[in-house]
Amino acid sequence: MRVILGSVMKAMVLRGTYDLLNNDIPLELLEIPTPKPAEGEVLIRILACGVCHTDMDEVEGRVIPPSLPIVPGHQVVGVVEEHGSGVRSFDTGDMVGIAWIGGVCGKCSYCSSGRENLCHDFIATGRDRNGGFAEFMVADADFVHRIPEGMDPVKTAPLLCAGAIGYRCARLSGITDGDAVGLMGFGASAHLVIQLLRHSYPLCEVFVFARGEREKLFAMELGASWSGGIEERSPRQLSAIIDTTPAWTPVLRSLENLVPGGKLVVNAISKENSDINSLLSLDYQSHLWLEKEIKSVANVTREDVAGFLSAASTLGIEAEVIEYGLEEANAALLEMKSGGGKGARVLRIADR
Repeated sequence: MRVILGSVMKAMVLRGTYDLLNNDIPLELLEIPTPKPAEGEVLIRILACGVCHTDMDEVEGRVIPPSLPIVPGHQVVGVVEEHGSGVRSFDTGDMVGIAWIGGVCGKCSYCSSGRENLCHDFIATGRDRNGGFAEFMVADADFVHRIPEGMDPVKTAPLLCAGAIGYRCARLSGITDGDAVGLMGFGASAHLVIQLLRHSYPLCEVFVFARGEREKLFAMELGASWSGGIEERSPRQLSAIIDTTPAWTPVLRSLENLVPGGKLVVNAISKENSDINSLLSLDYQSHLWLEKEIKSVANVTREDVAGFLSAASTLGIEAEVIEYGLEEANAALLEMKSGGGKGARVLRIADR
């Protein structure tokens, strides 16, 4: 990455670790040099960037960027402004998306077996290189996705992580049509997963566990067969549950709701320790016996991102969003921490 001399852009910059419970203001609005694409890179003028729970993990120190300061944000939609030498796949003006996966080695056993999400040299957008809480960013052209024609940039941004990781979870869960499926937590990812399930597995019943009444009602609006609290038992045992919460207690509650041989897929890059003592009540016979499985999900592959973008375009899956301006990124994080709200939070940065 090079820098355009004399050119600056606005960006929300993270300098350290902060406590959102104490209403710390973690991101600073700064003017920083506008990057210029190096060989194999594209410069993107950013239209919108989703605000993800992983951004909050970075702010609060559960996910540590290798160096600071850093510009967070990894659910990016923008237009190609310029490309470096060797880039033939995109033209100026193309609308594109950038997800969490920003680079891999391409040579290891994981990369060669379709598991690039596990590459030891995995580069995360907004953690290992500057992300989308800014007016411009550069990205490796091999990890940039063309946005299907007609999709709205703001509503598309959450598809690049919340949607893509949910798509991966659904694939890993082994769901078949007619299964009873649970969603533990009902935020940005789960509200997209339920749409995918309702379209792709029309005979499935979806049972939603959520902490707020607004989320429970939203789940029913999107086709859930039942919605209840995190601590409640579902009306029937479930073949698979996708857990999108940041806490440990829902893991135990999920295991209690699984059928023998059922699978719990945990969609989280970290778990907060505020309720870690709940793990002391894990009982082998009550929670794990009868061949129940727990599977974690790490990152996404480019195939996951492209697959969900295609599915969303074909099936009409759309994110419910709460919009903020770039300078309101701190407000978005603080409101995410306090909970509530329907769908996903997105920074609208520019118009096309």
